[in-house]
Amino acid sequence: MTADSSIQPDDTQDQTPGAVPNAAPTSTMDTIQTSPAPPPAEGTPMIKPSSVDHPLYSDVVEACRTVFDPEIPVNIYELGLIYTIDISEEGDVTILMSLTAPGCPVAGDMPGWVADAVEPVPGVKSVNVELVWEPMWGMDMMSDEARLELGFM
Repeated sequence: MTADSSIQPDDTQDQTPGAVPNAAPTSTMDTIQTSPAPPPAEGTPMIKPSSVDHPLYSDVVEACRTVFDPEIPVNIYELGLIYTIDISEEGDVTILMSLTAPGCPVAGDMPGWVADAVEPVPGVKSVNVELVWEPMWGMDMMSDEARLELGFM
């Protein structure tokens, strides 16, 4: 008598008792996708908009203008390093900022300097400063005032 290979278990199928042959994966571990996130839709801003209509916005901006990169004689706001200032109704401030280069010698300190400058603003409940690298900072992000100060205009 010869064995019929068509009735032998297939090593690629789940051999768990009660498993349904060729069934779709049932755990999230089986369905995790490793492909990169799709690019943002055309016209989607690369930088999250700030809370420009919030009553604290201009005071937070002014506080950011008091922080300088020690190697550049222009404040970080005019340099374009502050990407987003998000202020909740309760006064919680989240600032997304970048640096001129990832290897900036003050990379570990500057977010703290920004938080220290913004925390005393009346009405601010808390401050969270996050460093982001997308989009990368470029000279085109500087204000005209910064370009003039640095001799690029």
